[in-house]
Amino acid sequence: MGDRFRELERPQGGRQKDIVLMATVTGFESLARPSRTDLKQFHDLFVATYLASSDEARRQAVAALSQCPVVPEPTALFIAGQPIAVAAIFLTRSPAISERTLLEILRTASPAHARAIERRDNLTPKMIESLVGLHQAHRSRAVGDDDRARAERSRQAREEELRDAIRALARAQASQAEAPLPLAAIGDVHLALIVRFARAGETGMIPVVLADALGASQWLSERILLDLSGRQLATTLVALQVPDRDSKFVLARLYPHLAADDATGSRAEALLAELEPAACRERVESWRRADAYTRQDLPRTAANTDSRGTTGDWGRGSKSA
Repeated sequence: MGDRFRELERPQGGRQKDIVLMATVTGFESLARPSRTDLKQFHDLFVATYLASSDEARRQAVAALSQCPVVPEPTALFIAGQPIAVAAIFLTRSPAISERTLLEILRTASPAHARAIERRDNLTPKMIESLVGLHQAHRSRAVGDDDRARAERSRQAREEELRDAIRALARAQASQAEAPLPLAAIGDVHLALIVRFARAGETGMIPVVLADALGASQWLSERILLDLSGRQLATTLVALQVPDRDSKFVLARLYPHLAADDATGSRAEALLAELEPAACRERVESWRRADAYTRQDLPRTAANTDSRGTTGDWGRGSKSA
């Protein structure tokens, strides 16, 4: 893993820096059990590439990390210190942040960051008490010396009010998020285009078609293709119910090491045999939910109002095929 991180440390520019940031996150996601060295190398490279990347790439990278079961503690603290537009999804959803880390974050958290933490669905009693204390501190700073006695008399009432608000936020969280439509099997037109572009080596067009087939942003499809092992694309093809023959062909064309044969067949065939369709569908759905959640916060421009971009005609063609 260290060699892969060092490869990414080479100087990059412009759009390439965004791609390196997403590749860094993708490489870390592929580690089943990262070592201490992996965690340190990832943190160092993540911070460096994050600071050099665009705002959109930063949001996408943080949204991806919010799904990871393990994130280095220094990385979690670094993300927590970013503007709330970037940090909100991580503070609200990341399963990797320990109670101790959350309490440390709250010691210097802004009101907006504290509200993001309040929306977590697994708040412990200690966390609630800390949130109440933070709320009190923010309120107390706004109260003059003449009003301190009155503020103390109303303290218990405000604490109960805040506890009710936290519970209401937790209940409303699921209904507030706009989930994407359920993942549908790939259509004939999408499949034909992906196979054709893979055969012709037109790799720049594949992310566009794949994003349209997933009903997701092109950032998600590019991140899937950046996994050089081919496992994320294989997972996606299985989730989209692509026939094995076409999946093997596409994987072998995009990742030459998967075209090699061993005693039992090609490596692409062996990789597909390892994947369970139900598990693949569940994982791809989680990627799409994180992608949709991130896009809710983006400005509604012509480029992102329709996540399918200019490929909507392919989707409609697929339905009629």
